Amino acid sequence: MAKPNADDMELRRACAAAIGSGGSAQDIVLAIRVAKGRGFLEKLGRVATPRVLVLTTKHSPKGERTKAFLRVLKYSSGGVLEPAKLYKLKHLTKVDVISNDSTGCTFILGFDNLRSQSVAPPQWTMRNIDDRNRLLLCILNMCKEIFQRLPKLVGIDIVELALWAKENTPSVINRVNAQDGPATSVMEQNDLKVTVEKDLVSQAEEEDMEALLGTYVMGIGEAEAFSERMKRELLALEAANVYALLESEPLIEEVLKGLEAASLCVDDIDEWLQFFNVKLRHMREDIASIELRNNRLEMQSVCSEALIEELDKLLEPLRIPSEFAASLTGGSFDEARMLKNVEACEWLTGAIRALEVPNLDPCYADMRAIRDKRAELQKLKNTFVRRASEFLRNYFSSLVDFMISDKSYFSQRGHLKRPDHADLRYKCRTYARLLQHLKNLDKNCLAPLRKAYCQSLNLLLRREAREFANELRASTKASRNPTVWLEGSTGSSQTASSADTSTVSEAYSKMLTIFIPLLVDESSFFAHFMCFEVSALVPAGASNGKKKGSDDNSASDDDINLMDSEVNDVKQSNNSTELGALNDALHDLLDGIQEDFYAVVDWAYRIDPLRCISMHGITERYLSAQKADAAGFVRELLKDLQTKISTQFSRFVDEACHQIERNERNTRQIGVLSYISRFATLASRMEQYIQGQSRDLVDKAYTRLVSTMFTTLEKIAQSDPKSADVILLENYAAFQNSLFELANVIPTLAKFYHQASEAYEQSCTRHISIIIENQFDKLYQFFRRIDDLTYTVPHEEIPFQLGLSKTDLRKVLKSSLSQVDRSINMMYRRLQKTLSSEELLPPLWDKCKKEFLEKYESFVQAVAKIYPNESMPPVSELRDLLASS
Repeated sequence: MAKPNADDMELRRACAAAIGSGGSAQDIVLAIRVAKGRGFLEKLGRVATPRVLVLTTKHSPKGERTKAFLRVLKYSSGGVLEPAKLYKLKHLTKVDVISNDSTGCTFILGFDNLRSQSVAPPQWTMRNIDDRNRLLLCILNMCKEIFQRLPKLVGIDIVELALWAKENTPSVINRVNAQDGPATSVMEQNDLKVTVEKDLVSQAEEEDMEALLGTYVMGIGEAEAFSERMKRELLALEAANVYALLESEPLIEEVLKGLEAASLCVDDIDEWLQFFNVKLRHMREDIASIELRNNRLEMQSVCSEALIEELDKLLEPLRIPSEFAASLTGGSFDEARMLKNVEACEWLTGAIRALEVPNLDPCYADMRAIRDKRAELQKLKNTFVRRASEFLRNYFSSLVDFMISDKSYFSQRGHLKRPDHADLRYKCRTYARLLQHLKNLDKNCLAPLRKAYCQSLNLLLRREAREFANELRASTKASRNPTVWLEGSTGSSQTASSADTSTVSEAYSKMLTIFIPLLVDESSFFAHFMCFEVSALVPAGASNGKKKGSDDNSASDDDINLMDSEVNDVKQSNNSTELGALNDALHDLLDGIQEDFYAVVDWAYRIDPLRCISMHGITERYLSAQKADAAGFVRELLKDLQTKISTQFSRFVDEACHQIERNERNTRQIGVLSYISRFATLASRMEQYIQGQSRDLVDKAYTRLVSTMFTTLEKIAQSDPKSADVILLENYAAFQNSLFELANVIPTLAKFYHQASEAYEQSCTRHISIIIENQFDKLYQFFRRIDDLTYTVPHEEIPFQLGLSKTDLRKVLKSSLSQVDRSINMMYRRLQKTLSSEELLPPLWDKCKKEFLEKYESFVQAVAKIYPNESMPPVSELRDLLASS
C-alpha cells in the first residue's frame, strides 16, 4: 500500500473535523476518496458523485468492546465535508466486486440491516486497484479482529488480496480490542495475511513442518545417484519380506486350525440368534400395536377436552349483553346516560377487535359462526354510528341557535360584551369521549360531524365579531383628520396635525386583544374535541393572548402547536394528512370573520390614515406571537390584516404623491414649495405612530414621498431655466432646515438629508458662477481663452495670438477692474434680487466672494506666467475690498 502523503493527512484532518462536529469521539482507521453511483443512473447520463469513505472505531467507556463503523461523507456547497451516511460493520455480510467494470475498481458493500432491500445499494468506484485493495483489506482485517468473522467475498480472490498485501509492506495503525481494554497497535502489512493463512496453516504448524523436514537428510544431490539408492533399498525390503514368510509357516497352520474351529462355533451361535430374533420381532409388533391404540385413545381424550374449552371461549365473546344492545340500538344520548353509552361503545369496539385476525386464530376466521357474528356486530356498529352522528349534528345546531337567539351574549349599545364560550365548551366536552369512540368505530363519520360543528359555530363567531365591531366603532370618539397633508393652506395642516386619534388604534388593539385569543382557543378546542391526530407543543405566544381589559371568565389560552414528526415516514404522512384536514376544517370554522376586522381597519383609515402605522405594528406583534400555534387560519388572518393595512397606507402614500405631483402643473413657482415645508410635519406625526416592527413600512413611505418630492422639484426647476438654480437651492435649504432634527435619528431621512445637501451645494455653485460671470464677463472670457491655449501653445507665444496681446489685456483690465467696487455692489444686489429668502443671502454672498477671489487668483497667476511685465490689481486688494462690502 502507498505511504500516506500530505493529501491523505489533510483528508484525515477534514474527516476528523466533520465527524467531531457531530459530537462523537471516534478513531479514524482509514479515509479514502471514492465515487458513488447506482449503475442505472450512469446509464441515464448522470455523473457519479464524489464521496469519502471513513473507517472508524469507537470503544465503550469501560473498554469491554469495540465498535466499528463505515462513514460516508459528502461535500457541501462550500466544499466542506459533512456526514451523509453511517453503516455498522457488524452488519456487513457481502463484498461484491462488479464484474462489468473492466478496471475492477467498482464494488458493492452489502449490509443485512438496510430498511429497503428493493432499492439497489450504492456502487463505490475507487481511483485505482491499490486503493480498492487497501480499503477491502482494512475492512476484512477489522471484521476478523473485532467480530471474529469475515463477510462473503464475490468477484475477487482472497489469495490475490493476500499476495497484494505481501508486496505492500508499510505499517498500518489499527485499533484492536484487548481483554483488558482498547489499545493502539502498529501492524506490518505482512500481518494482514492472517485473513488467509489462519484459515490454511498456522504459523506454528508451518514452523514445525520446516523443523521436521530439516531433520531428515534426503541427499537429493544428483538424480541418477538418488535413483540407484532407491532401487537398492527396495530390493533389500523385498528380500526381508520373503525370508519372514518362510520362517512363519508352522505358526500360520496352527492359526488356520483355530480359525476353522471358531467358525463352527459361530455357525451354531448364528442359528440360535436367528431363532431368538424371530421371537423378539413378534413381541415388538405386539407391543407397538398396544402402544398405538393407547396413544390414539389418549390423543382423542386431550383433543376433546381442548375442543370443549375452545368452544367455550369462542361462545363467550359472541354473546351480546342485553343492556349494551339496548344502548346501541335505541338508547338515549342525554347527559345522564352518556356513561352507559360509552361503556357500550367500549364493549362494541372490543368485540369487533376480538373477531379480527390479529386477536383471533386465523383458523377460526373463516368459520360461518364467526362471519355471522362479525356481520351482526358491523350492523350494530352502523346503527349506533348513524344515530350518534344525527344526534350530535342536531345538538351542535340547537346549542348555537340558543346562544344566537339570546341577545345578552352579544355587544349592545353602550356595552361591549367579551365573547364567553366556557359554557358552550363545557356542554360539548360531555360528548368528547363519545366522539373518540365514534372515531374508533368509523373514521369516516367524523368528517360530516366536523363540518356541522364548523358551520354552527361559524355563525356564532361571525355574529359576535360583527356586533362587537359595530359597537366598538360606535363607542369610539375621535376627530376625523383630512387625508390631504401636502397641499392646501398652512392652517388646515396645523389643525390636522394637532387632532388626537389615539382612540382609533386603541379600538383596533382591543379588537385583536379580544378575538385573537378567542379564535386560537376555539381552534385548539376544535382540534382536541374533534380528535385530530396531530402532535402538540407548548404554545409559544400563549401569554400574549391576555392583554389589558381581560376578565376572569375568559377561557384559558391553551393552544395546539404543530411540529413535523421525525419518528418514521408513515407517521409523517399521517400527521401531514391530519394537519391538512385540520386546516381545511379551521377555514370552515373561522371563514368570514375577517370581514369585520377589515371593517375596523377601513373605519380607522377614514378617521386618520396615519393610524395605519400603529395598527401595522400592533398586528405584527400579534403575528410574531402566533408563530407556532395550531390555528393556522388565525395566522393567515393576521397576515391578511397586515396586508390590508399596508395596502391602505400605500393608498395614502399614493394620494400624497399625487398631491405633490400636482404642483408640477401649477403656474410659475416662486420661493419654497408648500409640500417641502409641510413634509416635516407629516414625518413628525408618522414617527409618533410607529410601534414595534412598523419602521420598515414608514421608511418605505419616506423613500417614496421624498423621491417624488425631489423629482417634482427638479421638473419644476426645469420648466423655468432662468431661475432653476434659485428654486432648487431655496427648496433644498428649506428641506434641510425642517428635517435637521429628524434626520439625526432616522437613517432613511438622513440619507435624503445628505442628498438634499449635495443638491443644494451644486445649485449654489452654479448660481454663484452665473452671477460672477455676468458681472465680469470680459475678464473671464479672456481668462478662458488663454487657459485653453496653454494646452497647445507655449506661454511665450500666447501674447502674439490674435486678440490676446498685451494691449488687449490692458483693455480688458481697464473695462472690468477700473470700478471694481461698483461691480461688486452690483453683483451683491443681483444676488439679493434673485433670492426670495433673506436667510439664504449671507451664506450665499460669502460663497460668492470666496468663488470670485479663487477665480481672480487663478487669473492673476496665469497673467504672471504669460505677461510677466504687466501689472494688475493684487489679490489682497480685492480681498480687503470684498471684506468691507
